[in-house]
Amino acid sequence: MNKTPDEAVVLIEELKPLVKDTQATVVVCPPYACLAAAKEALAGSGIGLGAQNLDYHDSGAYTGEISADMLKALGVQYVIIGHSERRQYYAETDDTVNLKVKQALKNGLIPIMCVGELLEEREQGITAEIVSMQTKLGLLGLDAADVEKVIIAYEPVWAIGTGKTATSDDANDTIKIIRNAVKEVFGASADKVRIQYGGSMNPKNVSELMAMSDIDGGLIGGASLKAEDFSKVVNY
Repeated sequence: MNKTPDEAVVLIEELKPLVKDTQATVVVCPPYACLAAAKEALAGSGIGLGAQNLDYHDSGAYTGEISADMLKALGVQYVIIGHSERRQYYAETDDTVNLKVKQALKNGLIPIMCVGELLEEREQGITAEIVSMQTKLGLLGLDAADVEKVIIAYEPVWAIGTGKTATSDDANDTIKIIRNAVKEVFGASADKVRIQYGGSMNPKNVSELMAMSDIDGGLIGGASLKAEDFSKVVNY
């Protein structure tokens, strides 16, 4: 929940020249209020536009929510689903994550589905069980072709906004667990699923994290609020 529409445009205009030569796929996911302004600012840049959430209904008496059709009308291509803050503060569950993933895919949006364990769950040694369960429940009922369109973001909840980061080996090991969970259900399609790390990736740790075998990208939080920092992650 950062940036007014005008502020979002300033950030995007600063970012565009800094990432124009990258080979990476770059997507910005501003708040709903900024999407229209962001779409205009992004025109012709090659940077994708994403939203931070969507409702799993098509329309109706769901005050305060936003539908896939509304997002598409605003030029949105991607949507973050099940972010740890949505789970922690707004009662998001594995069931609602699954419904939202299906709704996104049904409407041609690319879901960025987030999974991750709490600090106490890591300390109890049940990280593998937690992320495997979240992954399998989030993808429940999909076919292999749809699963290949999903981006999964591993974001250890204890590393979100705290400045703490899993070690590169820990992050990679957990992402391997997530990929294996996909493989158990969907077979070889798991190798086509992009799995990102989302636990405070920043200019200082991006090279080490991205050198890992199974980390395909980053879901960038605090470092995305400054164009220079974000571009250093993109161009590592």
